[in-house]
Amino acid sequence: MLAHEYHRRRKKPSPHAAPSPELPTFEYSIRPAVEEDLPAVLSLYRHYVRNSVVTFDEKPPTIRAFRAKFEHTEKVGHPFLVAESPGGDILGYARVTSYRDKSAFRHTVESTIYLGPASTGRGLGRALLEALIEKCKEAGLKEMIAVIADSGADASLALHKSLGFKETGRMGKVGFKFDRWIGIVMMQKSLR
Repeated sequence: MLAHEYHRRRKKPSPHAAPSPELPTFEYSIRPAVEEDLPAVLSLYRHYVRNSVVTFDEKPPTIRAFRAKFEHTEKVGHPFLVAESPGGDILGYARVTSYRDKSAFRHTVESTIYLGPASTGRGLGRALLEALIEKCKEAGLKEMIAVIADSGADASLALHKSLGFKETGRMGKVGFKFDRWIGIVMMQKSLR
């Protein structure tokens, strides 16, 4: 290497230097989603559709299709929560949908949780999932299922495990996105 390619040696901070300024607190409130939230919620989801394998959707849904899902969720009384900043921005959302269409599954739901990229790693996922679990209990639901991609979702797997979800199975190579095969991890939590 040439002399100009070396990095300059960093100096240790002075023991008398002012401490680094504290990061602003991360504030939010969690509340039930309303129809007016759907464009912001869909924008969060579209980010994951276009940039991640954590969802197996390859094309973002239209606002019309997303609204229809929201209306069905409300009709059947399933929880759909959003996390909102003090300024009114939607930072993330969590919801459940019927696990299967057959009537015998009516007490079992599949959970979904997505955070805005700037909101990850700050405890919001835990707060949303804890609130969602409580709302599911209040709704009389008995089982929650999480279907999580087996790659790129380590934080989600750890979060679900820490809140009492148990791994119930794995399926390899069931989805194909971004020119690669992806598997899923099935997790379950009893709410009784």
